[in-house]
Amino acid sequence: MTDVVVLRQKIHGLDPADYAEAIRERLPEADVALAGTPSEERELLMEATVATGFRIDPDVVAASDSLDLFVCTFAGTDHLPLDALEEAGVTVANASGVHGPNIAEQVLGYVLADVRNLRRGWAQHERGEWNHYQGGELAGSTATVVGMGPIGETIIDRFGAFDVETIGVRYTPAKGGNADDVIGFEETALLDAFARSDYLVLACPLTDTTEGLVDEEAFLTLPTDAMVVNVARGPVIDTDALVSALRGNDIRSAALDVTDPEPLPADHPLWTLENCLVTPHNAGHTPEYWNRCADILLDAASDTALADD
Repeated sequence: MTDVVVLRQKIHGLDPADYAEAIRERLPEADVALAGTPSEERELLMEATVATGFRIDPDVVAASDSLDLFVCTFAGTDHLPLDALEEAGVTVANASGVHGPNIAEQVLGYVLADVRNLRRGWAQHERGEWNHYQGGELAGSTATVVGMGPIGETIIDRFGAFDVETIGVRYTPAKGGNADDVIGFEETALLDAFARSDYLVLACPLTDTTEGLVDEEAFLTLPTDAMVVNVARGPVIDTDALVSALRGNDIRSAALDVTDPEPLPADHPLWTLENCLVTPHNAGHTPEYWNRCADILLDAASDTALADD
């Protein structure tokens, strides 16, 4: 009898066999199986109490009498057959929080490279050129972080270590948070925050509210020496307005781990701008991914029959 089935789904080039081993370390009494083929996957799902991966066939969900819990290895679950899972009485847990430390470190990497002018240093190194240049400091600056989920709150925490004043933006500001100031998405408050921001970091989900949030009006409002960082979703920024702002020096720079469109075409103007850094949506990669997912599964499984094993 299988307790946990790990589905044959790779993330960020990470082997799901390592995920299965991380689960075994946390649940040594459980029978943890890794599905290797489609037929084996279906067979194991017919007897497993817990399944984990980032997708699952709704027909298999309906056919299984044993499944109690599906632990999604993505933070988002909108792509799942949620109706089928609910109808079958299967609880769904997600991987919210798995990306907090690594994405926060990538954001700080962008910002520190920018404030210390390291791109110039790297360019001079390639040319073998010894030529002094100026760098700034983070302390005393202001960062607005849009989105205060686990990723946004971790970013805010990391900024705090550098004595950066932080403004957090969330749908329900009354919930508070770890930022020095917390506001909502009301336009006046948002633009007031943008006007004060040396750094604008986007770490929010893509919704009707956030789509196109950083538009021409936002770029006109941001200080000319501001930096924009996007680790949310590409459409949160109006790409045409961003290109115009970067070309016109309306802002100092941008760092984008996500773009609109994505992947970014080779002939897109963002590739040609020296004040824009584009990375290929890889801020989510971390060698700790499976360990964190296994911790989430362990916590979620505490409410299932598996906890009694």
